[in-house]
Parts: sequence; C-alpha cells; structure tokens
Amino acid sequence: MESAVAYIGAKPRPSTWAGPIIDCDVHACVPSINAVLKYQPPLWVETTRERAWKGPSTASIYPPNAETSVRSEWRPESGVAASDVSMLQKHILDLTRSEYAILNCYYAVESLRHPDWAAVLASSVNDWLIENWLEKDSRLRASIVIPGRDPLAAAREIDRVGSHPGFVQVLLPVRSERPYGHRYFWPMFEAMVRHDLVAGIHWGGQTDGAPSPTGWASWHAEEMAAETQVFASQMTSLILEGVFQKFPQLRVSMLEGGFTWLPTWGWNLNKKWKGLRREVPWVNRLPTEIIREHIRFSAVPIDMGPPAHMRKIIEWLESDDMLMFATDYPHLHDDDMDDLLAVMPESMRANVMSETARRWYRL
Repeated sequence: MESAVAYIGAKPRPSTWAGPIIDCDVHACVPSINAVLKYQPPLWVETTRERAWKGPSTASIYPPNAETSVRSEWRPESGVAASDVSMLQKHILDLTRSEYAILNCYYAVESLRHPDWAAVLASSVNDWLIENWLEKDSRLRASIVIPGRDPLAAAREIDRVGSHPGFVQVLLPVRSERPYGHRYFWPMFEAMVRHDLVAGIHWGGQTDGAPSPTGWASWHAEEMAAETQVFASQMTSLILEGVFQKFPQLRVSMLEGGFTWLPTWGWNLNKKWKGLRREVPWVNRLPTEIIREHIRFSAVPIDMGPPAHMRKIIEWLESDDMLMFATDYPHLHDDDMDDLLAVMPESMRANVMSETARRWYRL
C-alpha cells in the first residue's frame, strides 16, 4: 500500500482524479503562546507572563517527534510544523491545486480550566487565524476555536466571529468531559445553527478522564486505536439524546476518525434502537437515516483493506454523499486515495473529492 507521500509528494493529486479538490481537514498550529498574546487584553498577557505559562500542550495528542504527528518531508528544520500559511501553501494548496481547504487549529484550549482565561485564549486563536491565515489566502476557510468546558462562553465566541465569511465550522475535540449530546451543550449547537456553521468533531481533547470509554491505556498505540470508540460514542450521544430533533438544521463532520467502522456500528445502533426506542421516542426513524442526513466523514485515515472488502464497505454506506477528501496536513497516514477512488462508483468520486464538502460547507 502506498503512503500519502505518493500522491501529495511525487504526485500532487491522485492519478485517477483530474477534477476539483476541496480538502476538508488541514491543520494550522499556533507556534507559541507569544503568537496569540497580541490579541489578548493586558490582564491576560500579564497573567501569562507572571506565571511563565508556555501555553497548552498538545503533546499527548500529537507526540512532537512521531511521524504520525508530522510527516518527515513536512517537518521544518526549526520551529513548528504547519505554523505559517506559507508552509500550507507550499506543501498542500499549490501542489493539489485545491479550491478550498478547511483549517482546524487544535490548541487544547479545554486544558485551561480558568473559565475567563480559556475564553480569552480561544478568542485570541480565532483572531490569529483571521489575520495570519484567512486574510492571506482566499482558498482557506476555518473552524472556530471555542472554550469547550463552557458552552455558554462557546456560544458567545461563535456569535462574536460566526458571521466572518472565513469561518464555516466550529471545532469540537472528540474527547470531552461529557458526551456532546447532553443538553448542557445545546446553547453551543443553537449558536452554530444560528450562524449556519458545521460542528466539526475532530481527533483530540484533553480532559480529566481517560482517553477511551474504558479507562487508561498503557501505550500511545492503544490510545489511538481506542479513538474510534470515542467517535462512535459521541455519535451515539448526538443521535439518541435527540440533538438532531432539537436542531434539525445542524450538520456534523467527523474528522480524522476514519469511516470504515461506520456500517457495522450503524447496524448495531439500529438494532438497539428498534428494541429500546420506547425510551427515546423523539428518535422517530432509523439512526442510520439520521446519520445520512446530518453527518459527514473525512476520508482520512482510510484504513484501506483489500479492494473487495473496501468495495463492500462503500456499498454498505448506501450513499454517494458521506465522505470528504482530506489530507490531514501535516500528519502521516497510510492512505491511498487512488485505491479508494478505484473501488467506489464513478458517481461517488466527484462528491468525495469536492462536491460533498462544497455543499456541506456552503462553499
């Protein structure tokens, strides 16, 4: 199986695809806390410097020296990968000739427990994204960074910048203190709907709890493998708690969590719902029908298996409009878009490479 290097490095695009590309997941990384201090009130600048706080750490999510965190050819000689728009332009946008790319800046804001400070930090990251990324390349759109422990503050931040044409999504780290379907989060979703923004549930999240639904793992490999369970748990919560009945216009993207697990998980959820739907009467149709209307998935990581098996998984999705192309720059995945495109119907390819994202993000 070829790695992503084959089509991003040697070949700028999949050799089997000559049409337009929209990349639904690229990363912008804050190089240091100093980069966002200029957007903060003096009180919080002084607080940061007095405490010698270096900013939140994402090392447990993306270990800095792991190739999975930064692919070798995208690792700068000095500084932080994906921390400047010129890196993204050189490594991805110009090579793939993407029409658009959606920026996701995971800065572990939720790891800062002070409610006011976390809200200020999120706002400063968004202002940094506007000035240093969105205003420098018209191909870019971005996700709003929010203080995830405080849904009311999150709603205020969505209202503050949600009308900016560069923002099309709100970033929700997949690991959270409680499932996103809980009514606690509903003010946040209401703000997203108010501004016609997508909820982007993305790999990451630092909470006080374990990184999997069943406890603490010993190894990073265990933690990464368990992430699929967390994506499935969040989706189960959104569906069965009635979020899509409460907010029928809400759109959700599942990013950097794969998709090959979806058909069998969906069948199992359908089965459980049929037996227990008296308990959740607001869920008035099959969960998989709700997924097809309200949820989309980035195609990376593909977890590409034998072509015959992948062809069956694509068939089981029962939709040409579920998947969206992503490079997940600057991370490394053994994803092969040529092979994935080869096993899907011709009618699905344009949707995966651009058209689903164009419709989903109103591009």
